[in-house]
Amino acid sequence: MTIATTGSTGSAQVELAIGGMTCASCAARVEKKLNRMAGVAATVNYATEKAKVTFDEAVTVADLIATVEATGYTAAPPAPVRAPSTAVEGAGEDEGADDELRPLRQRLITAVVLSVPVIAMAMVPAWQFMYWQWLSLTLAAPVVTYAAWPFHRAAFTNARHGAATMDTLISVGTSAAFLWSLWALFFGTAGMPGMPHAFELTIERTDGAGNIYLEAAAGVTAFILAGRYFEARSKRRAGAALRALLELGAKEVTVLRGGREELIRTEDLAVGDLFVVRPGEKIATDGTVVEGSSAVDASLLTGESVPVEVGVGDAVAGATINAGGRLVVEASRVGADTQLSRMAKLVEDAQNGKAAAQRLADRISAVFVPVVILLALGTLGFWLATGAGLTAAFTAAVAVLIIACPCALGLATPTALLVGTGRGAQLGILIKGPEVLETTRAVDTIVLDKTGTVTTGRMTLLDVRTAEGVSEAEALRLAGALEHASEHPVARAVAAGAAERVGELPSPTDFANLPGLGVQGMVDGHAVLVGREKLLAEWALTLPEELARALRAAEAAGRTAVVVAWDGAARAVLEVADAVKETSPEAIRRLRALGLTPILLTGDNKAVAEAVAAEVGIAEVIAEVMPQDKVDVVKRLQAEGRSVAMVGDGVNDAAALAQADLGLAMGTGTDAAIEAGDLTLVRGDLRAAADAIRLSRRTLGTIKSNLFWAFAYNVAALPLAAAGLLNPMIAGAAMAFSSVFVVGNSLRLRRFRATAS
Repeated sequence: MTIATTGSTGSAQVELAIGGMTCASCAARVEKKLNRMAGVAATVNYATEKAKVTFDEAVTVADLIATVEATGYTAAPPAPVRAPSTAVEGAGEDEGADDELRPLRQRLITAVVLSVPVIAMAMVPAWQFMYWQWLSLTLAAPVVTYAAWPFHRAAFTNARHGAATMDTLISVGTSAAFLWSLWALFFGTAGMPGMPHAFELTIERTDGAGNIYLEAAAGVTAFILAGRYFEARSKRRAGAALRALLELGAKEVTVLRGGREELIRTEDLAVGDLFVVRPGEKIATDGTVVEGSSAVDASLLTGESVPVEVGVGDAVAGATINAGGRLVVEASRVGADTQLSRMAKLVEDAQNGKAAAQRLADRISAVFVPVVILLALGTLGFWLATGAGLTAAFTAAVAVLIIACPCALGLATPTALLVGTGRGAQLGILIKGPEVLETTRAVDTIVLDKTGTVTTGRMTLLDVRTAEGVSEAEALRLAGALEHASEHPVARAVAAGAAERVGELPSPTDFANLPGLGVQGMVDGHAVLVGREKLLAEWALTLPEELARALRAAEAAGRTAVVVAWDGAARAVLEVADAVKETSPEAIRRLRALGLTPILLTGDNKAVAEAVAAEVGIAEVIAEVMPQDKVDVVKRLQAEGRSVAMVGDGVNDAAALAQADLGLAMGTGTDAAIEAGDLTLVRGDLRAAADAIRLSRRTLGTIKSNLFWAFAYNVAALPLAAAGLLNPMIAGAAMAFSSVFVVGNSLRLRRFRATAS
């Protein structure tokens, strides 16, 4: 276990994995207990099930764990972040998470299968055969005992510590309904053969001896379990961003030992080892080039769209891709010290640092649950005191619990979320969970990564400038033919652009790659040079004035200029750059229409960033930033009082996506970015970001209206129940209507239309 020292005051910081939390109010209670300890400051995140605790020297980790356990939960130091090289060993983690969900899924299936016939028989008189009520009891018993056991267990734990949550209300309500039904069946008149359960829409007192509430007990359990299951499945993905980051690393590496090449696992690399990286391979770990030169694609880590030329003495980072020649690298950092592992730690810190999103139902339940229980007890006491008799008094008390049992409340969030996320999936928008929605309404600033988000993320031939008397087609045919034989990303862009514009390209002869300069060869009898301007100096050639101006203009605009010469003269300049997506300008306009201020944030150079920003209509640009700087930028904006959304697609964006109030990941990007984001835009179209925010806000509004109706129904019906005037059939009909209303309100989200075309 690692304890980080935070300063010279003797304070330290530790993370604890908290177990046993079932709702956001559990996290709040653990946090409250920890913060009551002298010298302790704690934040507990329900989504990640972790507590970040800062404590002074008078407190030990054992004290912190004891306090959590005394509150009714478990605590332990979480497993450390693994190095990239060992990520492959964690392949079974998803299976482990699935094993944890299996009991909940089994309870849900049991509840649904057994509850449907119970509810059907209670609500459809035509299906009530001679002994239907006894079959209902047989089917409902496993639901209320086995399926609802997590609620009963949590309610008991809460009761031991003097607390009440939604689990308490669900447990007490379903248990009261079931136990009263048992009493009515065995000691009342409800067990008589042929006992009808007809709808009687009247308000009158009843002794309850002929009423059973099995459908309420079973149905509420099934509904709430469904909501809990979908929530738990979403929560189990909390660590997927870290796994996606770590699995980007190379699994095997070729090392040089005794002059021979040997293939080993990357985790066995040591500082000082020499390893070989061939074209197209991932660089195994951070190191320094000792032999060879190449272009390295570092866009996953740095956001730099143009591959970086490296040679002897240059530093390279693990998980970047060798796009050119053979390299021999000396390992300088391995395991958890690599840049990739440090980025994984950034993502973890950002996730844990998020404020725990208190779900609306849990916030209200802090007051609602104790009030309902007190009202039920008060009702029982009142009717006993007035001499109404034990049966009538208990009927009224049970009616209070039944009517307050959160049937519609259990549907309010899951149905709106399922319909909203389902509609989003049809439109290419994936919403991770209810916590995401609460932040969308307040977002006022949207930070956009450049590469792969506003731009295509790949090098593209944008323009061709030719000398007088030279046709564009001829320049492209000769340059494209030569570049087609090269593996360099800029060369591939030229070759692809040439093939698209002029068609089939001829085959070159005498091809030679000139590291750091370009390529040369023979094409259709012409001696052709393609590459950087300094390649011309090697052949004592100069650029004509008009081409020199074109080259300077291209570089000023942040583009890569490629010079083409043949037969002893420079004849063309090709402009290559990461092209802006056609939809990006329209997307920026739509984001502004939602009241958001766009900011372009990139690891690319300032000239490139400002050119892209001007093209799409963004006024504020922050360029040349490293991954940790992106996190700092988001934090600085948040410190200014802004609510920040972040859109990105690369590994370098993952930590910033996790830090932002709302992270939107482009689905065309890396798994690390997608897992770190709150919303995923599957199509890779930036216009979908505006649609995602609109849909999220609409879904949140639906959840709020559902919750209002669910609680309003309870508040309106509780006085009738307490007065002993609530006929069970009215209660059943009202509860059914409440659920139907919530579901119908949620289904309106299916009519949501995207503005992106």
